[in-house]
Amino acid sequence: MNYEQAIAWIHGRLPFGLRPGLARIEALLELVGNPQDKLKLVHIGGTNGKGSTVACLRQLLEAEGLRVGTFTSPFIERFNERLSINHQPISDQDLINLVEKYQPLVAKLDQDPLLQGITEFEVITAMMFDYFVEQQVEIGIIEVGLGGLLDSTNVLTPLVSAITTLGLDHMDILGDSLEEIAEQKAGIIKTETEVVLGNIPSKALEVMMNRAQELGSQVYLFGRDFTGLANQSLGLMGENFCYVSEKLRNIELVIPLVGQHQIENASLAIKIYELLAPHLNYPVKAEKIEASLRQVTWPGRMEVLSESPLIMLDGAHNEPALVRLVANLKELFPTQQVTLLFAALTTKDVKKMLEMLATVSNSQLALTTFSYPKAYQLENYVNVVPSKKAVMVSDWQEFVSNFRKSAQENEVLIITGSLYFISEVRAFLLKGEVE
Repeated sequence: MNYEQAIAWIHGRLPFGLRPGLARIEALLELVGNPQDKLKLVHIGGTNGKGSTVACLRQLLEAEGLRVGTFTSPFIERFNERLSINHQPISDQDLINLVEKYQPLVAKLDQDPLLQGITEFEVITAMMFDYFVEQQVEIGIIEVGLGGLLDSTNVLTPLVSAITTLGLDHMDILGDSLEEIAEQKAGIIKTETEVVLGNIPSKALEVMMNRAQELGSQVYLFGRDFTGLANQSLGLMGENFCYVSEKLRNIELVIPLVGQHQIENASLAIKIYELLAPHLNYPVKAEKIEASLRQVTWPGRMEVLSESPLIMLDGAHNEPALVRLVANLKELFPTQQVTLLFAALTTKDVKKMLEMLATVSNSQLALTTFSYPKAYQLENYVNVVPSKKAVMVSDWQEFVSNFRKSAQENEVLIITGSLYFISEVRAFLLKGEVE
């Protein structure tokens, strides 16, 4: 088997779709000795901000000399990123070895009417736990795929659970109210474990606090038990803020991620880092936190890929993320001419997303599509485009190339929407395919 065949087999489980439930993943993990029970883990859920929180926490823990595994989705550059150890994606050969191990196990379960149809995400989740045990990971940071309660990652028992944010997304699966979605997200809270909660809307927060109380779990809440207070913005250089908790008072920090919301994500990561210290035997030191956060990277989120002309990527793939993006654009580019190149998936409320982007008064909407099974097609935009005039772009590669060649000094290109689209654009730009 070669790498392409291994990836093809994994993606071959994609047609089974999103099937919330733990029976299939539990059966598969049982066949390989339940590796999830042999690891020290952190479980991070939330509507947005999971990836940035993982990136910050990973940087803090690696600075302690630990072997840190991360499980994230989707990938931005290459599939292997999803299973990484100390910033290094799984090797092609290790991935091939896992596929060869799991193919017969999945085939066996496919013979059982109650367990057949294991999904792509379930397969990857099982492989990840297995790989982290084999590679002797000292702490694993596991990002929830969808929701929480019935997500395949929820077979683990964490040292700390965290929920970053909560908003209306994946409503067809998780429910159509904040309270219903909160019930799903709160499913990752386990009995008598420590829980870190971000900036959560009050209705959803009540659900989560009740869940934690029922399970006897200690909650640490952003704005109450710890916080991040914004200082002077560094513009495209990132954010400057002051972190405050019971043990750490007024630490001045800089994070090279753009947007006020990154202060919240970084603060969550620091709080988790504080809580892990007794489990992993390291001292919490302000100077180490300060040095670590300066080195955080997280591609595809307000990421500058070209400075002249200015081209930025931001995977604002749902309404809560677009609220943040619009606020950032209004703050960072009040007088520039902003072009917004947008592509989304059919599973999103595209009409609402476009209405939000149209509130950036000094902007031009450019709508496109891309090569992905669930990509929103050009002909469908006519029914959802806001009153603000929009340009239809059939070839986004040509559009980006032309912008790069002809943009004036005060023009900015922001590429946003689906993270799968962002991934394609990023690969295109970084490979130097634009003259």
